Amino acid sequence: MEENLLPKHIAIIMDGNRRWAKEKGLDTKLGHKEGAENLKRIAKYANKIGIKYLTVYAFSTENWKRTKEEVGALMLLLQKYVEEFLNDKNLDNIKLNILGDISKLDVSLQKSIEKIVNKTKENTGLTLNIAFNYGGRDEIVKAIKKIAKKVEEKEISIDDINEDLVSNNLYTAGQPEPDLLIRPGGEQRISNYLLWQLAYTEFLFTQKYWPDFSESDLDEAISIFIKRNRKFGGK
Repeated sequence: MEENLLPKHIAIIMDGNRRWAKEKGLDTKLGHKEGAENLKRIAKYANKIGIKYLTVYAFSTENWKRTKEEVGALMLLLQKYVEEFLNDKNLDNIKLNILGDISKLDVSLQKSIEKIVNKTKENTGLTLNIAFNYGGRDEIVKAIKKIAKKVEEKEISIDDINEDLVSNNLYTAGQPEPDLLIRPGGEQRISNYLLWQLAYTEFLFTQKYWPDFSESDLDEAISIFIKRNRKFGGK
């Protein structure tokens, strides 16, 4: 596959962990665990084939409504994932970011996140964005507040507000918008994910649950993407 044809930025909604576990008669926590393991596989493969940005939806602002046990298990998984990254001598040059409001997370988890972000910030391979405690509307509201504060403090005028300014105040500031969104699990909605950034993204929905989504599935998704004619509103 020619690197210049690859999508620069792929977004994934990692859906189906719970249903995957339920259909196998397993505890929900095991579904999330296998989903996290699959993220490692897919991220390393994406890095290997030359994808520059991968943004995955791990925990939404709405997911706090789930049971205390499941939320706790997801927090422990993120802690484990981040700590494994911290202790990994071979990070494959991957840069790790967390998109979302981490101030709501446990202090020790916040510190682990800050460490891994600092440790990998100079890496030049794949940028892996994990959206955790993330909501698309919440992100836009936060951007509006930042811009309003700059207007209030007379750093900018109202006439300075444009699409570029909004983009530069989002969690993904400085990154290209996703070329391709993949949602495994059979659902066909975006679930409050990257609402601003997905304006001209190509969508691909698949029935396969996230823990079963393989490297060959990613290859197939990219092949489908390459065959599409992206018009960006033109003819």
